[in-house]
Amino acid sequence: MLWAFLVFTAVATLLAVLAWAPVRREPFSVVSFVFGWIVGEVPVHAAVVVLAGAAVLGGAVHPRGGLWWLALALGASATLVYSALGVSAHRSARLVDEAVDSASGGPILSGGFDPAPVWAKWWRVVLAIPFRFGQVRRIRNIDYAGDGLYRHKLDVLFRRTDPPSGAPVMVYIHGGAWVMGDKREQGLPMLHELAMRGWVCVAINYGISPKATWPDHIVDCKRAVAWVRDHIAEYGGDPSFLAVSGGSAGGHLSALLALTPDAIEWQPGFEEADTSVDACIPFYGVHDMTGDPEAQGAHGHGLLELLEKRVMKLPYVDNTPVYAAASPDQRITRGAPPFFVVQGANDTLVPPEVGRRFAKRLAEQSDSPVAYLELPRAQHAFDVLLTIRSRRTILGVVRFLEGVRPRAPRSPSGRADSGTAAH
Repeated sequence: MLWAFLVFTAVATLLAVLAWAPVRREPFSVVSFVFGWIVGEVPVHAAVVVLAGAAVLGGAVHPRGGLWWLALALGASATLVYSALGVSAHRSARLVDEAVDSASGGPILSGGFDPAPVWAKWWRVVLAIPFRFGQVRRIRNIDYAGDGLYRHKLDVLFRRTDPPSGAPVMVYIHGGAWVMGDKREQGLPMLHELAMRGWVCVAINYGISPKATWPDHIVDCKRAVAWVRDHIAEYGGDPSFLAVSGGSAGGHLSALLALTPDAIEWQPGFEEADTSVDACIPFYGVHDMTGDPEAQGAHGHGLLELLEKRVMKLPYVDNTPVYAAASPDQRITRGAPPFFVVQGANDTLVPPEVGRRFAKRLAEQSDSPVAYLELPRAQHAFDVLLTIRSRRTILGVVRFLEGVRPRAPRSPSGRADSGTAAH
């Protein structure tokens, strides 16, 4: 039992260290994410587990010798680190408000915004896993391409009581390094909160690699948006305000989609469809797809290798224009829609330098509001669970969206105006 006590507290301490100060060097960056992500996002839960485990295992052994005291010290150290992580997560509330308040082209006025969460109650934070329960209805597997493929299906979410009519719309694009992921898995806390506030939300699938080859991924996302604009009124949505969001690869695709409303080369067979959006919320997106280390900030070789072998299936050296065209930070224009760029400072898969530079370029070149939020101690995929940090971030997103909704000009054709946004 003594050795079980020591091993338990040693593992708890190692996980705490990886959550607090992850290793960024490949391939250890992935290890840091895998082992540090969950405990870093639910540190209060982790601290409770450590205290309970130490009480049971340590209490079963009479205090004797250096090993017992070493195990106790490790358990105490882990608990302190988890407590500090919890404090950091709690402080994110101030950072979220500051990010929205300091948006370029601001201020973001949202007089009708209610800061009290509707779906993201505190008891759900205790559960952490974003169960829907019965309040949100999810209509599954609607075929947006007409070919019957599962990867070309989407789900529509809205509140069950008092169903919406003429509601704003959020389209969510899942992540997974362009090679995995599913519409059922990610972004749920934000989608559920928006749905309970009267929004109509859409979670889409798209072709993933290696079966799909770039630009199949963005073509599918644009086809899904075209379907939403044509059909979302049947589910209570109003396509006159359509926002898009996503995490990681989904953050990349959502940002690229928002910045390329006139890229008809990515709309084969539906060139005349309106695929513009009115706001974009990319979470920890891969905003640069090039192989230039200076441009990438701190991306390692692993990203380029993944792109060359499985996604683009083209060597970067001979195809730099293809990679540049797929990079959101190379597609910024004055007519970009409002952006709220969200990044975790502890992200080991998409370094924070990438999000910082993208937001800076947007703020310099776009006429629309741009907000940037960098969350201390937040790892990649921090918003998958409903946590102290993700809850506050979600409320900030709602505030931002409600603030920019009145700014969304529409041309007579229904397309978002690609010129200068209103201030």
